[in-house]
Amino acid sequence: MAPCQNDKQRQRETTHLASKVRYTVSMLVLGSRYDHTPVMGLQTGSRLAQTSRALIDPRDLKITAYEVEGPLLSERPAFLRVADIREVSPIGMIIDSNDELVGLDDVISLKKLHDLDFHLVGMSVVDEDGRKLGKVEDYTLETQGFVIQQLSVKRGIIRGITDTGLLIGRGQIIEINDREIIVKAPGKREKAKPVTEQSRREYVNPFRNPSPQPDSTSLSVDY
Repeated sequence: MAPCQNDKQRQRETTHLASKVRYTVSMLVLGSRYDHTPVMGLQTGSRLAQTSRALIDPRDLKITAYEVEGPLLSERPAFLRVADIREVSPIGMIIDSNDELVGLDDVISLKKLHDLDFHLVGMSVVDEDGRKLGKVEDYTLETQGFVIQQLSVKRGIIRGITDTGLLIGRGQIIEINDREIIVKAPGKREKAKPVTEQSRREYVNPFRNPSPQPDSTSLSVDY
């Protein structure tokens, strides 16, 4: 194929990709929805990588970046900062080009967060009276700011027979440390809502703030 034909083909692919970018209001989605999500380049119209895991800052429960993987990466590990995501569409996360994919040493704050090795999914959740509620199975995040709004907590085996889990709002969280997440005890807050079928290094407390934090949000939930 002649060079000019290659250029025209690439231009058509880029135009087609741009036409698929969906600009929407912010939504609430499950964090697991973005596991192994394609990362698409707007300039080339091609797939550059895919997400492998989220880097979550335990101080504010906000996703700072996604670690990515793929054969086209020039550095490993490589990361996509959420600030560099143009849009999230049905075909994946859209970025301008592979220049947005950075290495571990390119951003100091990113390296510190990576070295912290904080994994939200799988953490134990207890209330302030010491009662075990279960473990984090998933979380719900707001798509524009990538702020985690709710935790989906899976009960133990015995309690899991009668219900499917709990949904914990970020406003119910008291403290996060290297072992567990501590939330307000029943009676001192609205009881955590059951989740339907569809649905000692100490970290700084992300929610100890003079202004009250909402237990939930009015944004729509998209599973």
